[in-house]
Amino acid sequence: MSRSPDTGRPDGRADGRPGGRSDGSAGGVDVVCVGETMAVLSCAGPLGAGTGLVVGTGGAESNVAVALARLGHTAAWVSRVGADPFGRIVTESVAGAGVDVRGVVVDPDRPTGLYVKDTAPGGAGVLYYRSGSAASELSAADADRVRARGARVVHLSGITPALSARAAALVGRLLDRGSGDGALRSFDVNHRPALWPPDTAGPVLLGLARRADVVFVGRDEAERLWGTPGPEDVRAVLPGVPVLVVKDAEHGATCFGADGSVFAPSPPVDVVEAVGAGDAFAAGFLSGLLDGLPVELRLRLGHVAAGAVLRSPGDTLEAPPEEAARIRGLAGRRTPSRVSR
Repeated sequence: MSRSPDTGRPDGRADGRPGGRSDGSAGGVDVVCVGETMAVLSCAGPLGAGTGLVVGTGGAESNVAVALARLGHTAAWVSRVGADPFGRIVTESVAGAGVDVRGVVVDPDRPTGLYVKDTAPGGAGVLYYRSGSAASELSAADADRVRARGARVVHLSGITPALSARAAALVGRLLDRGSGDGALRSFDVNHRPALWPPDTAGPVLLGLARRADVVFVGRDEAERLWGTPGPEDVRAVLPGVPVLVVKDAEHGATCFGADGSVFAPSPPVDVVEAVGAGDAFAAGFLSGLLDGLPVELRLRLGHVAAGAVLRSPGDTLEAPPEEAARIRGLAGRRTPSRVSR
């Protein structure tokens, strides 16, 4: 597929508009995130008869949308939920964080996806009940609802194409730049072995990642999917991606772009729970991109956002980290480069 030589810029002008943040008054938002969010049932102790369960929400793409809203951007979430209490809880939770949920469709025939967290010692871990969920009915027909949000960035993940062939077709349609909407395409590889094994997922996720403008991938998952042991090896299989971010857990993250590579070490963090940290990192990096920060500061903002989630028991960024404002204050000293194909 051919690309325009000017698919977008990292200085807040993905579609030629002036930099800065959109207030949504003209119908546009900074970022639209697309994918399934499920209800989460969690327990403080081992799961058994009479165990008390707490209802929450969990979804990679909505986590990114929520974190971006916490960081001061306008964000929308597009998905499908069931016409059930869980669907209402999920939608109200995401909307309560300041995310536009007008692109969420309520399906009267299929349930909201559900998973149970039984993470106490000796517990069953995470149990998924998402087969046949409302979100598995996401399809290429939903692309119009995504594009109607007029976003500067469209964020997707490798979870959605694993839900169904229809959902995979939606991801493919949104990565097709034939619409000429000018939005940057952001793709988090986010491989979930419980949904599809590496030998099946690897070629599909590689093909999708090669079509995106910004790609996030963990070094460990890249090795599992593509046999690439280090960041430079990941770059070798994704040579044409304008912005490639390879995350290596507690070691740091490397961003490859037109001007070479930049590495930012991970700051030390006392981890409470790791779930959602990768989503917060992506949100922090995208926030820096939207605000025109240079690559080093985008990576630092990603680490700061991820650290805030790692230090909490929840999956989402609850408030903008104090360090985020200081990082943004450093941006005036540097000149950002552009993203292009």
